[in-house]
Amino acid sequence: MRCGLKTALTLVLVAAAGAGLYVAADPERRDIDPSVRAAAPGRFVRLSEGFTHYELAGPPGGRVVVLAAGISVPYYIWDPTFEALVGAGFRVLRYDYFGRGYSDRPRVTYAQALYVRQLAELLDALEIRAPVDLVGLSYGGSVVTSFADAHPERVRSLIYIDPSFWSPTSLSFIDGLPAVWSYLTAIFNERWWPDAQLDDFRHPERFPDWAERYRVQLQFRGFRHAVHSTSVANAGVDQGPELMRVGQHPRPVLVFWGRDDRAVPFELSAALLQAMPRARLVPVEDAGHLPHLERPDVVNPALVAFLRS
Repeated sequence: MRCGLKTALTLVLVAAAGAGLYVAADPERRDIDPSVRAAAPGRFVRLSEGFTHYELAGPPGGRVVVLAAGISVPYYIWDPTFEALVGAGFRVLRYDYFGRGYSDRPRVTYAQALYVRQLAELLDALEIRAPVDLVGLSYGGSVVTSFADAHPERVRSLIYIDPSFWSPTSLSFIDGLPAVWSYLTAIFNERWWPDAQLDDFRHPERFPDWAERYRVQLQFRGFRHAVHSTSVANAGVDQGPELMRVGQHPRPVLVFWGRDDRAVPFELSAALLQAMPRARLVPVEDAGHLPHLERPDVVNPALVAFLRS
């Protein structure tokens, strides 16, 4: 009897210690509420899954360019591109995906359809009816491709910057246990995500505040769930057929790719050009995964010229 009581007490203490460790390590301590939205830059609009954080600038009658970010970085990743396009006379929209930045983190499945629906509803809410030019960075390339496939009439042109696309991948045992994954990630991994973002640069020393800017969004509950759900929900997706369909459309396509990209190697550009034979490739020297940030002197003039043509 005494042995059983001792064992039970030990288990309770171990569980309490584990819970305490999780609480101490978990950076997600706040909700995105009205006070957070009031203090945030940009604007908010309520869509079917919650509030979306966005910024829209440029002449009201200007040609609309939409900037779709990577899989986890908020819309600040577009800062120099946004400013350059607005300065060139375009009407420019950038936004945070659900689960990222200051957008809501709904407890839903973050399948590809969610991101397509978010963009369609955002354009509708802002009364943007005419076809737009879509710029997709990294995972944003996947999003704009799916959007163009679902709504071809709403897309005037496609611009890719070091794009990544879904292909079937195997999941680990832990991936199939969301609660366990969340617990282990909060304790051992999530705190290092901001520093890992520097790997996207060829010259990270030029962006000393990058990790801290990324760290801001980690404080809001639901970020970890969104990142995990996105990977798991889309693990079986093969965008190859979708790319082929979108590539058959006569709309113009422009592709920028950093020569020194370690996240999505430059060599993968050949497969994209094969799927989209009308696409024009602009290799960007001395740049990693984010050439629009490292080489705006190359990307911005070519992007503006393409849009004006």
